[in-house]
Order: sequence, then C-alpha cells, then structure tokens
Amino acid sequence: MIWALIITLTAVVFSLRYVFLIPQLPVRLPLIIRQALSYSAPCLLTAICAPVILLTEHELKSFPDNPYLWGALFCVVIASVIKNMLLTVGLTLAFFYGLIYFMG
Repeated sequence: MIWALIITLTAVVFSLRYVFLIPQLPVRLPLIIRQALSYSAPCLLTAICAPVILLTEHELKSFPDNPYLWGALFCVVIASVIKNMLLTVGLTLAFFYGLIYFMG
C-alpha cells in the first residue's frame, strides 16, 4: 500500500512538473502557477515522511530515542551545509544505520 502510494504520487508530481515546465511546450503558465508547482514535491515528500518519522501504530514516537527523527534532522543540516545530494544521502544513510545499530 505504501509503495503504491509513493509510486502514484511520484508519477503525478513528475507528470505535472514535466508537462507544465518543459521549455518546448507552447503553453505558458503564469509565474505564480509555475512557482506553486515548484513546491509540490517538497510538500508531498513532507506529507509522506512525517508520519514515518513521528508516528508508530498511530501514536507519537518518543523523541529522545527516535532514530528516524535524528536521521531526518541530520539530513536537513547536512543538506543545508553540503548542497550535494548524493553525498547527503550517503552520509544520512550511514548516520541513520549507525544510530539504529548503536541504539537498537
């Protein structure tokens, strides 16, 4: 169910962004609509990831020992400092799995 939702949302976001933002398309959207479309991916990603990070079985996870929360915070900090997606993903995965190994 979750994978189907992620793939469906990915297809919707990609198709909307591709169709409306492709330079060769003769349709020109107003600037405000193009700017709004640029926020669709982060909004969907937040909506998908927030329950995984904060909830377990419809209840809030405890914050001090939540590796998902610490991994997400680490990712945000590293992404804002490094600005290299591949390196950020690699470091975040290493940090997250290190947390699970040492906390678990």
